[in-house]
Amino acid sequence: MDNTAFRTPRAGDDRPDLLELKDANVSKPEILRNESLHPANEPSGWQVEYIACYFIKNSGRDPSKVAAAIASYLNIGQDDVATRKRIEQRISPFVETVLPNRTLRVNIAGKEQQTFGPSSYSGISAGLFPLYHQPAIGHTFATHAVHEPPPFSLPSTTVVADETGWGVISDIDDTIKVTMTPSITGILHSTFVVETPQPITGMPDLYAHMADILKMPPFFYLSASPYNLYPFLRRFRDAHYPQGTIILRDASWQNLGGFIASLRQNTQAYKVSRMRRIHAWFPHRHFVCLGDSTQSDPEAYGEIARMFPGWVRAVFIRKVTDIAEPGMAAKNAPERFEKAFKGLDRGLWHVFTEPEELRARVEELGRDAEALVGGGGVVVGRSHDV
Repeated sequence: MDNTAFRTPRAGDDRPDLLELKDANVSKPEILRNESLHPANEPSGWQVEYIACYFIKNSGRDPSKVAAAIASYLNIGQDDVATRKRIEQRISPFVETVLPNRTLRVNIAGKEQQTFGPSSYSGISAGLFPLYHQPAIGHTFATHAVHEPPPFSLPSTTVVADETGWGVISDIDDTIKVTMTPSITGILHSTFVVETPQPITGMPDLYAHMADILKMPPFFYLSASPYNLYPFLRRFRDAHYPQGTIILRDASWQNLGGFIASLRQNTQAYKVSRMRRIHAWFPHRHFVCLGDSTQSDPEAYGEIARMFPGWVRAVFIRKVTDIAEPGMAAKNAPERFEKAFKGLDRGLWHVFTEPEELRARVEELGRDAEALVGGGGVVVGRSHDV
């Protein structure tokens, strides 16, 4: 899965949340000899959390029954062969056989090799890996399986981000992608039926504007969706939004019911835990957080802003008004937002309906960054830009 490289903490830079990410099973790297390499066997001062999912392609039980049930629920006729076939294809990642206790040798940037795994009972491995080559700040590099070429493996892209500057944390469903999470029908239709997932109108332009004004900040797309949808969401991101890390839930690959539940249950605690992880990587950056009113984004962002004062510099919440579901009026009520952001400066958060409303605010954040740099205060631009 795509990820973001960060600098190893220096002495005295206490990051207790980072300790939770250490993996005792990280292997010793094999350095590929190259003149551009950092000295062999000496960590370069950069780390990456690598997450990999292992399963046997085309191994699952026949997805046609599940696809037929979804088609029936959505009133899709037997004669709509193309739509039914698309549902089967989207269902397949939920029924593939996962591979526990699996390791994977990978080539990182063409400069070193390390080993992932072993994978957990759900077929997922995660670990914090030191890099032994010196990556270029602001650039990307690829990691791919040594003995599993495409289409048997999906390479990852790593963004290299320095300690200071801006960062963006964004929800996916109903913030940048049309999902209609308050509605089971909407979730099923937008995920399994729609041929091409649609971005929220105006959001791709806004994110391109943020990338420009905030000097190409690292983007983190934080969703409650399960890992099963990673290839689907990655294609969507690549089509409409800046490169960035997609953070998804460690859900069962074989539990479709868990997909619906993951989007709607315990999302606040899940998102706060993942944002604490991002803070452990980049405690000295300033973050802009974007979400929507359908789920618990306001509460999650309010909690993390109180937890780490000054780390979150702006929260933008899209008020969803185009979904006619019970309870949406309460979710969009001013009292809900006042409670979610209680104790925080009123200028920190903004509820919007049209992305165009945020352009001036983003530009203001950009000017704040320039003022900090010019005034000799905290540097919030990337070091090579400054």
